[in-house]
Amino acid sequence: MNRKKMKRYCKTMELKNDPEIIREYKKLHAPGSAWPEVTRGMKQVGIRDMEIYLHGTTLFMIMDTVPEFDHDRAMSQLSKLPRQAEWEDVVSRYQKTKAGAAAKDKWKVMEKIFKLNE
Repeated sequence: MNRKKMKRYCKTMELKNDPEIIREYKKLHAPGSAWPEVTRGMKQVGIRDMEIYLHGTTLFMIMDTVPEFDHDRAMSQLSKLPRQAEWEDVVSRYQKTKAGAAAKDKWKVMEKIFKLNE
């Protein structure tokens, strides 16, 4: 993937502090476990790649998108696609967020403050 032709977003969120909840959340995101409608929807709105990392209860997401990606517009479109709201209801059981919050309200976009070769 040519990163120069992509936009990158880094986001963070907290999980509930319970080892069983964290194990279940990891299972939901294991290879092949995410719902195909959800991953298709991500690609449909311009997300080209996504990785999620976990440290303790802190989630860290790297999201690479098409160059013309408009974050707010894309997240709004994504929330209306098949099974997205249902997926958010399922994963919100594990996340330390307000009930009924949409993905755009749960995942907080981080500010880039350093890049090695800049």
